[in-house]
Amino acid sequence: MIVVTDSGSTKADWVFATPKGTHSLVQTMGLNPFFHSADVIERVLGDELVPHADLAMVDAVYFYGSGCSDAKRVGIMTDGLQRVFPKAYIQVDHDLLAAARATCGHEQGIACILGTGSNSCLFDGIHILDNITSLGYLVGDEGSGSHLGKYLIRGYFYREMPSHIASKFCIEFASDKSAVLDQIYGTSPNVYLASLATFVHQHLEEPYIRDLAMTSFRTFIQRHILKYPNHQELPVHFIGSIAYHFGDLLHDILKEFQLSPGIILRKPIDRLVAYHQEQAGEPLQ
Repeated sequence: MIVVTDSGSTKADWVFATPKGTHSLVQTMGLNPFFHSADVIERVLGDELVPHADLAMVDAVYFYGSGCSDAKRVGIMTDGLQRVFPKAYIQVDHDLLAAARATCGHEQGIACILGTGSNSCLFDGIHILDNITSLGYLVGDEGSGSHLGKYLIRGYFYREMPSHIASKFCIEFASDKSAVLDQIYGTSPNVYLASLATFVHQHLEEPYIRDLAMTSFRTFIQRHILKYPNHQELPVHFIGSIAYHFGDLLHDILKEFQLSPGIILRKPIDRLVAYHQEQAGEPLQ
């Protein structure tokens, strides 16, 4: 049995696939080695994954996760996973590779992630050739849920948001300034900020909110996509909850920059499972 995992900062999907092609899906909280130590990873999986699956039957784990971008973070994640899957082969890769394999397949393209955070890469069908650095929610993450959340927070507290929208935002999210600041400076500020993107999606009919979202997505395109060679000749693909829910706006922005829209997936997990089954010579589902 193999396990294929797609983990963002908020949620993780774990698919257990047998040689006969049967699948089972378990969801846990997202695991990110920038925020979670090996001890935390072990504890979370012990609570949220172990009770729902027979881990002794697992031969290999293919984990794709946000934050798994260098040897140190890959090491943290591998250590935590090995404690839970002591007999399994563990392979940890960046979520960018998951995005590329799920959207581009074996073709050239630009693969993007717009979820809690954001990222992008130039893919040749086998390898990631280039990546405009993602600087995380503090400095970057343009176009992401956390980026949209920061726009909302600033617009509200700097009194730039129209009053009728500000009244709604206050009732839903900002009635207690101290509570908002506690979240922003808490243990998972990126996840909190990204949760505010639901307000953006629910009020897209408001010109102020629509312009806020369009500005965020334009910034992502300008700072990332336009830096890749031959960007106008390649399809631009997206995965992630923000990309999925704001797909119409993304198409408008891509056309504005004369870029070719690719596919938009909310989650890459099914295509990743198919990829690893193909690699193992197992039937595609």
